[in-house]
Amino acid sequence: MKTMKVSFTEWTKSGSPWVWLNAGAVAICIIMVVGLLALIAVRGLGHFWPADILQATYSVNDQKTRVIGEVVDSENVPAEQLRDVGVNVPEGMEFMRRNLMKVGNRDVGGTDFTWVLANNLSEQAYPEMLFAAERREWGNFYGYLRALREGDTIVKQYDGYEKTPEHLALWEAFEASIDRALSIHEEIYKIEKHEIGAINHEIERLRLQERSLTLKEVNDPAPYSKIEAQRNQLNAEYEGLQSQLLALYNEINRDSIEAEVSGGQTITISVAKIVRAFRPNDMSIGDKLGHYASKIWEFVSDEPREANTEGGIFPAIFGTVMMVIIMSVMVTPFGVIAAVYLREYAKQGFTTRLIRIAVNNLAGVPSIVYGVFGLGFFVYFLGGNIDRLFYPEALPSPTFGTGGLMWASITLALLTVPVVIVATEEGLTRIPRAIREGSLALGATKAETLWKVVLPMASPAMMTGVILAIARAAGEVAPLMLVGVVKLAPSLPLDGNYPFLHLDQKFMHLGFHIYDVGFQSPNVEAARPLVYATALLLVAVIALLNISAVQIRNHLREKYKSLEM
Repeated sequence: MKTMKVSFTEWTKSGSPWVWLNAGAVAICIIMVVGLLALIAVRGLGHFWPADILQATYSVNDQKTRVIGEVVDSENVPAEQLRDVGVNVPEGMEFMRRNLMKVGNRDVGGTDFTWVLANNLSEQAYPEMLFAAERREWGNFYGYLRALREGDTIVKQYDGYEKTPEHLALWEAFEASIDRALSIHEEIYKIEKHEIGAINHEIERLRLQERSLTLKEVNDPAPYSKIEAQRNQLNAEYEGLQSQLLALYNEINRDSIEAEVSGGQTITISVAKIVRAFRPNDMSIGDKLGHYASKIWEFVSDEPREANTEGGIFPAIFGTVMMVIIMSVMVTPFGVIAAVYLREYAKQGFTTRLIRIAVNNLAGVPSIVYGVFGLGFFVYFLGGNIDRLFYPEALPSPTFGTGGLMWASITLALLTVPVVIVATEEGLTRIPRAIREGSLALGATKAETLWKVVLPMASPAMMTGVILAIARAAGEVAPLMLVGVVKLAPSLPLDGNYPFLHLDQKFMHLGFHIYDVGFQSPNVEAARPLVYATALLLVAVIALLNISAVQIRNHLREKYKSLEM
């Protein structure tokens, strides 16, 4: 059998090299994306694992101190650099290993993290009774539990370091005290956030009603008396809730602990300030997995604390999803109507071509330009006029004359509407002319043909435009910084107070949360892992929104596939 030889020129002309080149480029892109996601996942999700706590003696220039903390990072440092700052480095050593340790106890030492030279650590151990406590203030605490107090009375105490029945009994009493404080804290949160929050909302509404009557120069005392009666009733309810709160605060502040830190001194911590306490050196793999799951759940379901470096990011998740949903509801009809007009009704000429060029150019305008436009036109012009026309009683405090959820959603809808227009118009172009003519021949009007035949068949293309709009809008940050997003929103824009959805309210956003934690946080080392975790969650939220839209598009495509054949 004769073997045919193909020359390099013929092989090149066949197109095979370009096929392999494209395949290689796609493979490299996939590897880079998967690698990036893996890096984000490892650095972000690893933050929630309960790492073991190291206790060691640290020697620097003949001075010895005890250090307690978690090793979170490690790197090699040139020996000359260490000699320049006065560290004794053995001769002949070019590099030394140093570890970044999270030592916590910021209220004692002033910092959460410190660098230590690995070669200078001795007597390293992982004592089983070393504990970590996550606090509502001052970050983590690391040390040994010494005593539990109820008021001024010591309930249990222990002065040793070993794991003994007495020490375990003290620890169990401490855990029971934390559970008690957490249950009281939930009651306090419910009263302050919901019940008192609703009363404050109603009192403010009554104040605005009274001011409205004053501005309208209403002299009839009846409406004023009705408002005053409602206010008195609300004030009475408020006083009752305040009494409950005072009793709960006395209850929650009853217990405290005494704990020994790395320097040997003993400090007192209120149990009410502790979110959770655990002994990672004495935890099994199952215990650590349970702790890890609870931390992940806290991250996605709780509110932030400690300048956004601790706690959860649920308000940011909620704000991002709510803004994207409102944006999608606004951008879809406008984009579809514009595309239908350009393709089905507008006379195809110079003006139409000019409009299409303008739409395509709008898709390339930097997002910050849309933010400036939204701030000037939507917030200051439209919002200011809305306040003067419909909310004069609230002035000079703005209602819609400041950034909020509605203006942010409209700004992003304006930013993404060119994408929906182009995708929908391409979908309308792919529908055969024969289908339109067949519908008209059967007696349908042009409007009926468009509504019942053309638009359903073009709906997958519309969903493609919405998917692209969601993908772009969910990750935008620059325009939102001007039209409504904030670092910390005390309440969600959706609650039980009328009108339930507060479009004028500022909100949190995952993208801005990443920027704030990564670049504005005073505690950089504590914030770094949360940047990765939040970035991973933002990717997951965008992917979930896109997958939902893709499923709808695929369903519509299968539904109307028979009409295209």
